[in-house]
Amino acid sequence: MVQTRTDRSGPLLSPDFLTKLDQLELVSRKIFAGKLRGERISKRRGESVEFADYRNYVVGDDLRFLDWNIFARLEKLFIKLFLQEEDLHVSVLLDVSKSMDWGQPHKGLYARRVAAAIAYIGLVNFDRVSLYTYANGLAGELAGVRGRRLMFKVIEFLSGAEYSGTSNLAATGKQFALRHPQPGIVLVISDFFEKGGYEEGLRYLLGRNYDLYVVQVLSPEEMEPSLVGDLKLTDVEDEDTAEVTVTRALLNRYKINLRAYCERLKDYCTRRGVSYLFTGTEVPFDQIVLSYFRQRGLVK
Repeated sequence: MVQTRTDRSGPLLSPDFLTKLDQLELVSRKIFAGKLRGERISKRRGESVEFADYRNYVVGDDLRFLDWNIFARLEKLFIKLFLQEEDLHVSVLLDVSKSMDWGQPHKGLYARRVAAAIAYIGLVNFDRVSLYTYANGLAGELAGVRGRRLMFKVIEFLSGAEYSGTSNLAATGKQFALRHPQPGIVLVISDFFEKGGYEEGLRYLLGRNYDLYVVQVLSPEEMEPSLVGDLKLTDVEDEDTAEVTVTRALLNRYKINLRAYCERLKDYCTRRGVSYLFTGTEVPFDQIVLSYFRQRGLVK
């Protein structure tokens, strides 16, 4: 992979796009319990203000929830039950290894915009949002923010992300899973160019029973390279070099291998209940959020 000059910066989200995001909410395939009560209603019984049902009093029940009006009429003790409100935990793992600092449109900027959009939807709906950058393990974090007023922290965090090192999803997945035992939505955004393979890292995340979404982002230059002739190629992550003669036959074989690699990743995810989305950076990122994520059930 040969590094070229790219548009690495730019506004993450426009005011017009934020207005569209205001109408959306993130959807989990399950309802998850958090440490604090949030704004999502669970069918589990709790202590919120919304009444659900009655049950007979048993010794040890909290006397504050006795319904004395019923006792006055029936002379029987009943406990009031309420719907429990629960947090939805939303985490984004964003690849900032050197291979993401690439392409036109720029892969890293594209990925940060997707991450910012998902974070904004979560914050608007008072979900508990956490953002992590990773390369050779977790690199930076903005954990447990909630509420629209903290969106500026999200923008600062994502705008300040620096690209460095090689991608190690195995180390990242292990670190994240150990630190986050609670279930929730986890979105991994990367090109998934993993020399050590992506399987081990995804297994760590699958082991926690997260609602897992995988977004693979590639640039047009990676899907349709225009290189020709005798070249010395340098890997931007670990600086491995290879001298090759790029012919049409070699380019065709490269494209076949790339498609096969992406299909294997898709198949690996699909067979394990992981939602997989592939996109090139030439696709408008707002289309990914407003259309593709809707189709996969992440937003509504």
